[in-house]
Amino acid sequence: MQSILAFTQVINAAAHYRLDYPDLSLVLALVRGGSLARAAALLKVDVSTVFRAVRRLEAGLGQQLFDKSRAGYLPTSLAQALAQQAEQAEQALEAARIGVAQGGEVVSGTVRLTCTDSVLQGLLLPALAQFMPKYPALVIELCTSNDFANLNRRDADIALRLTATPAEHLVGRCLGTVSYRVCASPVYRQRVDCSDLAQVAWIALDDVLPDHPTVVWRRRQWPGVQPSYRCNSMLAVTELVRVGLGVAALPDFLMGGDLQALSEPLGHDTALWLLTRPDCRALRSVVTLFDELAHHVRWP
Repeated sequence: MQSILAFTQVINAAAHYRLDYPDLSLVLALVRGGSLARAAALLKVDVSTVFRAVRRLEAGLGQQLFDKSRAGYLPTSLAQALAQQAEQAEQALEAARIGVAQGGEVVSGTVRLTCTDSVLQGLLLPALAQFMPKYPALVIELCTSNDFANLNRRDADIALRLTATPAEHLVGRCLGTVSYRVCASPVYRQRVDCSDLAQVAWIALDDVLPDHPTVVWRRRQWPGVQPSYRCNSMLAVTELVRVGLGVAALPDFLMGGDLQALSEPLGHDTALWLLTRPDCRALRSVVTLFDELAHHVRWP
């Protein structure tokens, strides 16, 4: 709502002042920098030039763009809205330059992608490294989260999620089945007899994910065991296992390196889903990233 009001203000001011690209670049640099000195460095001009340009722009628009404080230049809602438009213009200009250099149309735009930190580390980053160099004009905003709220609130365009029941209003593709095994590091196995899992130090997820397959399995299989370490993410659980603090049930895509399996698959498999909203299927940037992820996200 604030963004709409801000642009209404810009339209009204346009009768007296016509915004151009240098104006947007100025606002964007000051929003990013937060001070005259950092904005000047971004624009490769001196501080006095930035100061005069901001005063001239505010006078032309008849409105204040920044609140000056000890913390620096704080953008008003109008400046934030202008900066957002400036970023889009910046991306479009870069895409045009790349298109000219490559002699054809390029995939451009910003795609918001959400996943858990463990999926990011174990699956997403290796996949992005394989194909993203082909898309220099494509911008990805990454958000790590444990639920579907990002897609539901339209805060994200694509999600990589471990779930057996994806939301019905989302569309996507199942990329495969993920299994879990109890694992330990060689260091821990040398120090502790792991033949009796009731006597070892367990590392587990805390109550933030009570329905996680590893939590459900442990409570059924070892109801009397109290974990020595509780973590709020599977990636943190894995790192504690890796340094030799105990054992944990881990997904197969995080079992690389020197971790050793102490069990067969636990029988509480889940699925990895690549999901998006139906309205996103009309966006070339989203479709391109979706298809590339579907092709490149792999694990043993």
